[in-house]
Amino acid sequence: MRTIVFVAPFPLEATMRFVRAAARLEGVRLVGVVCEEPRGDDARIFTDTVRVANALSAAELIRGIDVLRRRHGQPHRIVGVLEPLQVQLAIARDHFGVPGTDPNTADLFRDKARMKDRLRQAGLPVARHQLMTHVDEAESFAREVGFPIVLKPPAGLGAKATFRVKSLEELRAGIRGMGASPENPVLAEEFLHGTEGSFETITTGGRVRARSISHYLPPPLTVVENPWIQWCCMLPRDIDRPEYEEVARIGVKAIEALGLRDGFTHMEWFRRTDGSIAIGEIAQRPPGANITRMIGFATNTCAYRAWARSVIDGAFDAPWNRRYAVGSAFFRGIGRGRVAGVSGIEASQRAVGNWIVEAKIPTIGAPKSDSYEGDGYAIVRDERTSVVEQVLEKLIATVRVHYA
Repeated sequence: MRTIVFVAPFPLEATMRFVRAAARLEGVRLVGVVCEEPRGDDARIFTDTVRVANALSAAELIRGIDVLRRRHGQPHRIVGVLEPLQVQLAIARDHFGVPGTDPNTADLFRDKARMKDRLRQAGLPVARHQLMTHVDEAESFAREVGFPIVLKPPAGLGAKATFRVKSLEELRAGIRGMGASPENPVLAEEFLHGTEGSFETITTGGRVRARSISHYLPPPLTVVENPWIQWCCMLPRDIDRPEYEEVARIGVKAIEALGLRDGFTHMEWFRRTDGSIAIGEIAQRPPGANITRMIGFATNTCAYRAWARSVIDGAFDAPWNRRYAVGSAFFRGIGRGRVAGVSGIEASQRAVGNWIVEAKIPTIGAPKSDSYEGDGYAIVRDERTSVVEQVLEKLIATVRVHYA
């Protein structure tokens, strides 16, 4: 029996889907390091748990894992899916001599400045960037690349805490507002104009075994800047088209350059107005925006199990043969407060209900979500990419979330 330590601070549904997949593997005793215990049926998934106050503290993780080690023996693997945890998990693996991603590789994926430097050294196209500690450095960088410029923490998560500035005044205010200093540098990047998508992979033994491509409609930064926009993420059915060849090539090369051996990756890519492809950033974790779930619907497989097999067993069961196009429409609205009502649900059900394979209707009375994924969603599927696009357009045009 293999003891697997899963660090799952909070029992969010997005995390628990991976926990359940890990628990279902053969010969696994799943134990957990948590900040909050799972509830309901999920309370029985872990054989044992240890609570810690701060899961982002490597020292606390090590103390918690050591308690589980003394109770259940040496861990076979130490895993987790949240991006802010990846370096701490690697430090804990190193401490206990457990196989898996090492601290240097985890930090290469987490530190966006180091990541881009390594990718550029490997000859891969990335946005021009620089770490800023003072307004003078920011102004010099702006003169080099022009506006707009994107500001973000070096260890940011997706588009969160990311800002687009369009003038020297906004740049100065952003640098000061983010508290740039030698101890707290801010990452400034050239703004990449064009369409944006993502490239997902499962890697085992340093070899990419499966891949997926997604499109954002509109790009995530636009979604973050406009919290009322209802938006979509779409997985086209045919990803072997010539237009995706360069995306796949540089995506695989990025994983090789950063040295990942086993796991899920999520890479943001841009197609510039001249048709060239550039890497935004790449994360050593499963994707958000329902992409993991949608990969399963597109391939009739379980992408959660594929992740677990990769990081726990170092194995991959079967290729992701793309059988369907799949998309998610995310429901948000204008205003603040709590969800007071949702209109257009019945009309949408009548118009496109046959294509909906999963949905979460915004909960009446719930506070407006501060996540870019909004208060609810609908996932749709069809063999034809064009149909999925039309259904997504219908959903975001029809469903409306109201707040009070």
